[in-house]
Amino acid sequence: MNPSQPTGNYYNPAPVVDAPSGGFMALCFFFPVVGLILYLVWKDTLPMRAHSCGKGALIGVIVWFALGIVMGIISGIIAAAMVNNGGYHFY
Repeated sequence: MNPSQPTGNYYNPAPVVDAPSGGFMALCFFFPVVGLILYLVWKDTLPMRAHSCGKGALIGVIVWFALGIVMGIISGIIAAAMVNNGGYHFY
């Protein structure tokens, strides 16, 4: 048995190891609300893991907001080009 690994049993559970988690960061990137909730729940007990969740959620919000703006601009350009060039004809 490796002495550096936490061990435990039913009566003495193993201690929870706090470390940044890339998996939770990815989850929180795609679902920022989950990241906010996990950050608020873990900020006192697991601060490093909470920080990675909060960072993933913040990056996710920024990226999704920027993508929304870019897609809106592209849609506006396409709509303007269609109107100026005759666009759709409903015969």
